[in-house]
Amino acid sequence: MALVVQKYGGSSVADANSVKRVAKRIAEAKRAGNDVVVVVSAMGDTTDELLDLAAQITPLPPQRELDILLTAGERISMSLLAMAITNLGVKAKSFTGQQAGVITDAVHGRARIVDVVPSRIRETIEKGQVAIVAGFQGVNTDTNDVTTLGRGGSDTTAVAIAAGLGADVCEIYTDVDGVFTADPRIVPTARKIDRVTYEEMLELAASGAKVLALRSVEYARRYAVPVHVRSSFSHATGTLVTGTYGNPIDPNAPAGDPGTDKEAAVEAPIISGVAHDRSEAKITVVGVPDVPGMAARIFEVVAAAGANIDMIVQNVSAAHTGLTDISFTLPEGDGPVTMAALKAVQGEIRYESLQFDDQIGKLSLIGAGMKSHPGVSAKLFAALRDAGINIEMISTSEIRISVVTRADSLDDAVRAVHSAFGLDSTEGEAVVYAGTGR
Repeated sequence: MALVVQKYGGSSVADANSVKRVAKRIAEAKRAGNDVVVVVSAMGDTTDELLDLAAQITPLPPQRELDILLTAGERISMSLLAMAITNLGVKAKSFTGQQAGVITDAVHGRARIVDVVPSRIRETIEKGQVAIVAGFQGVNTDTNDVTTLGRGGSDTTAVAIAAGLGADVCEIYTDVDGVFTADPRIVPTARKIDRVTYEEMLELAASGAKVLALRSVEYARRYAVPVHVRSSFSHATGTLVTGTYGNPIDPNAPAGDPGTDKEAAVEAPIISGVAHDRSEAKITVVGVPDVPGMAARIFEVVAAAGANIDMIVQNVSAAHTGLTDISFTLPEGDGPVTMAALKAVQGEIRYESLQFDDQIGKLSLIGAGMKSHPGVSAKLFAALRDAGINIEMISTSEIRISVVTRADSLDDAVRAVHSAFGLDSTEGEAVVYAGTGR
């Protein structure tokens, strides 16, 4: 008997028929002899609809009240799913994040999980029942206030509960058949990846791949939780995310199982995939005095503004002026407050001007094998050159190369690089069942 944590996203429970379909799948897993815990997101676009409703009331809703409002979406889906499972003859009980023992810090809107105390969940599965947990939410024990975890929070909830219960696997059900070598909405010939390491998945998620939330992968790596990405719309084998290639979920399972293949490759492929991100903007601080401490002061201001920095480039200073330009990328939503913070210290830093550009796109090439294979950068840049795409910024790590291009060139760039590295599938086009890729 295995202990399985399953997570279903909003597109998987978008309406009553979808909820019934998911319930059938859960009941099958339970009848197969597994202990099953389910984490569920709000139905369809419920969270966005609630945000829009709040915006009609006030442009700046109090964060505490907004959290209480947004948690209603998951409460609806968890209770409906519990009803649907019970209707199939399998006992199920639903729990809010607070009832499930998800403890967070006190930050509303983007709280972080600090502990999981799943005593009520354990009691439920010990009674032979399916536990249904509302994702995306928890509670701060100091204030006793409900909190939300931010976008992708249900993924993080599922992995955290799997870690807290010592589950055998955390299955993330979405509307695509696994992790692909690129977004199948942009590259229909993208190939499904059978197995990927935590490190590669972290880079993919951080670079814009939306199939798994970044924080959930971080949590899975920290607690060595095997994650199996699958589609709730098919019975395809999906993608296994673990510590190493050839790391099985169950060493006693039969060979050939995609999650337990004893003959899995011991060496990582050169390239795992191509990710892209349209959500970033670029700020350039023009004419910064090229003296010690100026870069430090700029990024102290940026940090105090609460912005998360991604790529940074500093130009060589001009000898006759002693000035340099510093460019960095950040989430587009952090742009206005960061620009305001930098303008407030122009007299102190003595830079000439600021430039804000929200028409950029980031492309990232990821693969654990690239660190031992020369020529990857050359092939990447040649593919972009041949496609007539200009590069504005470059950033690298051991297993990633990222470039910034114009936003309107990003799709062409992804397709060009994907083909250049031989990632196109020969088995037909990938399927995005619900149209979102998440």
